[in-house]
Amino acid sequence: MQAVDVLGDHRVEDAGRLALGPVSGAGQRDTRLIRGDEFCEHGWVVRRDGFSFSTEVKVRFAETDAQGIVHNSNYFIWFEVARVEYLEQYAGGYQRLRDLGVEALVLETHVRYLQPARFDDRLVVHARCLDVRGARFRYEYAIERDGELLADGWTAHATVDAATMRPTRVPEWLIEAITNAEGAAQARSAS
Repeated sequence: MQAVDVLGDHRVEDAGRLALGPVSGAGQRDTRLIRGDEFCEHGWVVRRDGFSFSTEVKVRFAETDAQGIVHNSNYFIWFEVARVEYLEQYAGGYQRLRDLGVEALVLETHVRYLQPARFDDRLVVHARCLDVRGARFRYEYAIERDGELLADGWTAHATVDAATMRPTRVPEWLIEAITNAEGAAQARSAS
Protein backbone atom coordinates (compact mmCIF):
# COMPACT_ATOMS: atom_id res chain seq x y z
CA MET A 1 0.00 0.00 0.00
CA GLN A 2 1.36 3.42 -0.96
CA ALA A 3 1.11 6.38 1.45
CA VAL A 4 -0.57 9.51 0.10
CA ASP A 5 0.42 13.01 1.20
CA VAL A 6 -3.05 14.45 1.78
CA LEU A 7 -1.65 17.62 3.34
CA GLY A 8 0.07 18.76 0.14
CA ASP A 9 1.90 22.00 0.93
CA HIS A 10 0.62 22.09 4.52
CA ARG A 11 2.59 20.95 7.57
CA VAL A 12 1.28 18.16 9.79
CA GLU A 13 0.69 20.76 12.53
CA ASP A 14 -1.82 22.46 10.19
CA ALA A 15 -4.03 19.38 9.92
CA GLY A 16 -6.37 20.54 12.71
CA ARG A 17 -7.14 23.71 10.78
CA LEU A 18 -7.86 21.94 7.50
CA ALA A 19 -10.97 20.23 6.20
CA LEU A 20 -11.86 18.28 3.08
CA GLY A 21 -13.52 20.01 0.17
CA PRO A 22 -14.16 19.23 -3.50
CA VAL A 23 -11.36 19.56 -6.02
CA SER A 24 -12.22 21.86 -8.88
CA GLY A 25 -13.01 19.78 -11.96
CA ALA A 26 -12.70 16.50 -10.09
CA GLY A 27 -15.35 13.86 -9.61
CA GLN A 28 -17.91 14.28 -6.85
CA ARG A 29 -16.00 12.01 -4.47
CA ASP A 30 -12.58 13.59 -5.09
CA THR A 31 -11.47 16.00 -2.40
CA ARG A 32 -8.69 18.33 -1.39
CA LEU A 33 -7.85 19.94 1.93
CA ILE A 34 -9.10 23.48 2.35
CA ARG A 35 -8.08 25.89 5.07
CA GLY A 36 -10.33 26.91 7.93
CA ASP A 37 -10.43 30.47 6.58
CA GLU A 38 -12.22 29.26 3.44
CA PHE A 39 -15.51 27.51 3.05
CA CYS A 40 -17.01 25.46 0.34
CA GLU A 41 -20.49 25.85 -1.10
CA HIS A 42 -21.58 23.78 -4.08
CA GLY A 43 -17.97 23.25 -5.07
CA TRP A 44 -16.87 26.89 -4.80
CA VAL A 45 -14.28 27.90 -2.25
CA VAL A 46 -15.25 31.27 -0.81
CA ARG A 47 -13.14 33.53 1.40
CA ARG A 48 -14.78 34.38 4.70
CA ASP A 49 -14.17 38.13 4.57
CA GLY A 50 -16.89 40.51 3.45
CA PHE A 51 -19.65 39.45 5.82
CA SER A 52 -22.17 42.26 6.21
CA PHE A 53 -23.61 41.24 9.57
CA SER A 54 -22.68 39.48 12.77
CA THR A 55 -24.36 38.68 16.06
CA GLU A 56 -23.17 37.08 19.27
CA VAL A 57 -24.48 33.90 20.90
CA LYS A 58 -23.45 32.26 24.16
CA VAL A 59 -23.50 28.46 24.23
CA ARG A 60 -26.06 27.27 26.77
CA PHE A 61 -25.67 24.05 28.72
CA ALA A 62 -28.84 22.69 27.07
CA GLU A 63 -27.15 22.99 23.67
CA THR A 64 -24.37 20.55 24.60
CA ASP A 65 -24.05 16.78 24.80
CA ALA A 66 -22.67 14.70 27.67
CA GLN A 67 -19.12 15.66 26.65
CA GLY A 68 -19.92 19.39 26.85
CA ILE A 69 -19.71 19.78 23.05
CA VAL A 70 -22.45 21.59 21.16
CA HIS A 71 -24.89 19.25 19.42
CA ASN A 72 -24.68 19.64 15.64
CA SER A 73 -28.32 20.72 15.23
CA ASN A 74 -27.72 23.94 17.17
CA TYR A 75 -25.62 25.41 14.40
CA PHE A 76 -28.75 25.62 12.23
CA ILE A 77 -30.55 27.44 15.04
CA TRP A 78 -27.68 29.94 15.23
CA PHE A 79 -27.88 30.39 11.45
CA GLU A 80 -31.56 31.26 11.89
CA VAL A 81 -30.82 33.67 14.74
CA ALA A 82 -28.33 35.51 12.51
CA ARG A 83 -30.71 35.46 9.52
CA VAL A 84 -33.64 36.91 11.50
CA GLU A 85 -31.44 39.58 13.11
CA TYR A 86 -29.94 40.41 9.68
CA LEU A 87 -33.46 41.05 8.37
CA GLU A 88 -34.26 43.13 11.47
CA GLN A 89 -31.18 45.32 10.98
CA TYR A 90 -31.38 45.79 7.22
CA ALA A 91 -34.95 45.21 6.10
CA GLY A 92 -37.34 46.00 8.94
CA GLY A 93 -37.58 42.41 10.18
CA TYR A 94 -38.96 39.10 9.03
CA GLN A 95 -42.40 40.04 10.35
CA ARG A 96 -42.58 42.83 7.73
CA LEU A 97 -42.32 40.18 5.03
CA ARG A 98 -45.03 38.10 6.70
CA ASP A 99 -47.29 41.14 7.12
CA LEU A 100 -47.15 41.57 3.34
CA GLY A 101 -48.31 37.98 2.80
CA VAL A 102 -44.90 36.56 1.92
CA GLU A 103 -43.09 33.67 3.61
CA ALA A 104 -39.42 32.81 3.15
CA LEU A 105 -39.02 29.04 3.24
CA VAL A 106 -35.78 27.16 3.83
CA LEU A 107 -35.07 24.84 0.88
CA GLU A 108 -31.61 23.51 1.78
CA THR A 109 -29.12 23.76 4.63
CA HIS A 110 -25.45 22.88 4.87
CA VAL A 111 -22.91 23.18 7.68
CA ARG A 112 -19.25 22.24 7.82
CA TYR A 113 -17.87 21.59 11.31
CA LEU A 114 -14.20 22.50 11.79
CA GLN A 115 -13.75 22.77 15.56
CA PRO A 116 -16.18 22.01 18.40
CA ALA A 117 -17.98 24.72 20.34
CA ARG A 118 -18.42 24.06 24.05
CA PHE A 119 -20.62 25.10 26.93
CA ASP A 120 -20.25 28.77 27.88
CA ASP A 121 -18.33 29.72 24.71
CA ARG A 122 -19.11 33.15 23.36
CA LEU A 123 -19.47 32.88 19.60
CA VAL A 124 -19.86 35.33 16.74
CA VAL A 125 -22.17 34.27 13.93
CA HIS A 126 -21.49 36.13 10.67
CA ALA A 127 -24.10 36.24 7.90
CA ARG A 128 -24.49 37.61 4.40
CA CYS A 129 -27.25 37.30 1.81
CA LEU A 130 -26.33 36.52 -1.79
CA ASP A 131 -27.70 35.31 -5.10
CA VAL A 132 -31.11 36.98 -4.97
CA ARG A 133 -32.83 35.78 -8.15
CA GLY A 134 -36.55 35.63 -8.78
CA ALA A 135 -38.05 33.89 -5.76
CA ARG A 136 -34.73 32.51 -4.44
CA PHE A 137 -31.88 33.73 -2.30
CA ARG A 138 -29.07 32.28 -0.21
CA TYR A 139 -27.35 33.12 3.07
CA GLU A 140 -23.78 32.21 3.97
CA TYR A 141 -22.56 31.94 7.56
CA ALA A 142 -19.33 31.67 9.53
CA ILE A 143 -19.23 30.91 13.26
CA GLU A 144 -16.15 32.01 15.19
CA ARG A 145 -14.80 31.86 18.72
CA ASP A 146 -12.09 34.43 19.47
CA GLY A 147 -11.35 34.78 15.74
CA GLU A 148 -11.07 31.00 15.15
CA LEU A 149 -13.46 29.60 12.55
CA LEU A 150 -15.50 26.78 14.13
CA ALA A 151 -18.09 26.18 11.43
CA ASP A 152 -19.46 27.65 8.24
CA GLY A 153 -22.35 26.93 5.96
CA TRP A 154 -25.25 28.20 3.92
CA THR A 155 -29.02 28.09 3.62
CA ALA A 156 -31.06 28.34 0.41
CA HIS A 157 -34.49 29.99 0.53
CA ALA A 158 -37.52 30.73 -1.60
CA THR A 159 -40.26 33.30 -1.13
CA VAL A 160 -43.84 32.12 -1.49
CA ASP A 161 -47.28 33.66 -1.29
CA ALA A 162 -48.44 32.89 2.27
CA ALA A 163 -52.01 32.08 1.18
CA THR A 164 -51.25 29.83 -1.80
CA MET A 165 -47.69 28.69 -0.96
CA ARG A 166 -46.80 29.31 -4.61
CA PRO A 167 -43.45 30.94 -5.45
CA THR A 168 -43.42 34.71 -5.64
CA ARG A 169 -40.59 37.09 -6.44
CA VAL A 170 -38.52 38.50 -3.61
CA PRO A 171 -40.09 41.95 -2.97
CA GLU A 172 -38.19 44.87 -4.52
CA TRP A 173 -37.79 46.65 -1.16
CA LEU A 174 -36.09 43.53 0.23
CA ILE A 175 -33.79 43.21 -2.80
CA GLU A 176 -32.83 46.86 -2.35
CA ALA A 177 -32.15 46.40 1.39
CA ILE A 178 -29.98 43.32 0.73
CA THR A 179 -28.13 45.05 -2.12
CA ASN A 180 -27.39 48.06 0.10
CA ALA A 181 -26.22 45.89 3.02
CA GLU A 182 -24.01 43.66 0.90
CA GLY A 183 -22.66 46.56 -1.18
CA ALA A 184 -21.54 48.36 1.98
CA ALA A 185 -19.85 45.17 3.24
CA GLN A 186 -17.99 44.70 -0.06
CA ALA A 187 -16.83 48.32 0.03
CA ARG A 188 -15.46 47.79 3.57
CA SER A 189 -13.67 44.61 2.48
CA ALA A 190 -12.09 46.34 -0.51
CA SER A 191 -10.67 49.21 1.57
